[in-house]
Amino acid sequence: MNGGITVVKIGGNVIDNPEALAAFIDDFSKISGPKILIHGGGKEATRLSARLGIKTRMEGGRRVTDRETLDIVTMIYAGLINKRIVAMLQAAGCDAVGMCGADGNSITATRRKPAPVDYGYVGDIDPAAVNADLIGKLLDMHLTPVFCAINHDGKGGLLNCNADTVASSVATACSRIGSTDLIFCFEKAGVLRDINDGNSVIRNISPATYPALISEGIIDGGMLPKIDNALKAVGEGVRSVTIKSSAGLLADSGTRISK
Repeated sequence: MNGGITVVKIGGNVIDNPEALAAFIDDFSKISGPKILIHGGGKEATRLSARLGIKTRMEGGRRVTDRETLDIVTMIYAGLINKRIVAMLQAAGCDAVGMCGADGNSITATRRKPAPVDYGYVGDIDPAAVNADLIGKLLDMHLTPVFCAINHDGKGGLLNCNADTVASSVATACSRIGSTDLIFCFEKAGVLRDINDGNSVIRNISPATYPALISEGIIDGGMLPKIDNALKAVGEGVRSVTIKSSAGLLADSGTRISK
């Protein structure tokens, strides 16, 4: 693999905002060299669940996925959102291919054990189960893989995975074939010390400083799995991890996660 690989994960709040998404797609298409996009989309899945009378249940910032919810998130993540993003990238001149983990056996997941919380059809990913060779071939063909959070168990079943986990696992796997940088993009400027102050960006988080940020309540909810996965990624070979605003994708900004 010639040149560094950039893995970018985009969150549901940006996907929900047409203007923000269009601006992000334009910036993402300008990233030089091999790149991969991972997307969430939980809010749209939540809206469809509500329309169908299916209650959404969250535990520790993660969605509990029963059989009905699995059908919904597969339709939304692997279908509507994935293909919408791919079409936008094509319009921006970025030759993209939309994928879930079952496509090309690209990502295999293992269903999470039901204790202490039964998350249902939710999968955990070992970066060793990410098909880096396939991804590398796609990148060598100048294609940009666009992964959703739906993966497979290798036994004919689909599993819903945390999109942040997918991003960190893909980045970790890609670090085996080339220097890899991981960027988590969402609607905030970075990890904020004060959620009501957009300028209170924490510039660096490390394993030494992270526990205090949790105990003080500065980091909680859905940010926990994001930081957990970022720290794991830099500990397993990813060159850099940054959490930033989608509007600042091409700028030197955000929160940097270090060893």
